[in-house]
Amino acid sequence: MPQRVDHGERRELLADALMRLAATHGLEGVSLRQVAAEAGVSTGMVQHYFRTKDEMMTFALAMVGNRIRARSEAAASSATPREFVRGVLLQILPLDDTRRLEGHVGLAFLAYAAVKPAIREGMREDAEGMRGFIARQLRAAGADGIDPELAAIGLMALVDGLGMQLLSRQYAEKDAVAALDAQLALIFGEPGAR
Repeated sequence: MPQRVDHGERRELLADALMRLAATHGLEGVSLRQVAAEAGVSTGMVQHYFRTKDEMMTFALAMVGNRIRARSEAAASSATPREFVRGVLLQILPLDDTRRLEGHVGLAFLAYAAVKPAIREGMREDAEGMRGFIARQLRAAGADGIDPELAAIGLMALVDGLGMQLLSRQYAEKDAVAALDAQLALIFGEPGAR
């Protein structure tokens, strides 16, 4: 009986190999051949699932976003809007090995997107989706005296900056989380925060 192949699983295997290479070498010099070697498969298999490196990178970027969303949803079962926003933003910060890898990959994608419009467009759409989500949570919480869209932009910029600083070991993880919590306290109007 022929072996059944899970094509989605194979695509993820290849995307994971791409992310490991991107985290250590950046994306510009990564080839389909290197991805195949990293994944332990033939170059032909990589080409079967992804015609181009850009196609594989777009898939990998979407996969990272899906993983962050899945972790966030798992942590948000009965959360208040503030707890939900905090939980999502903590899933972006590089606070463990998985998120550090994703953070390094994110930086590699940012550099690559500067010269690749298709990649840049996908990243822009993801960022807009995240900002929209945060703004909706702020509206749901009834945060007074703030513009939800601007506050969402500020929170994303804070997390992006903290993430880069954590990846380069400029801050301790507890300090980055404390800075995020202080900003959330200001935005959500917790007592004593203003």
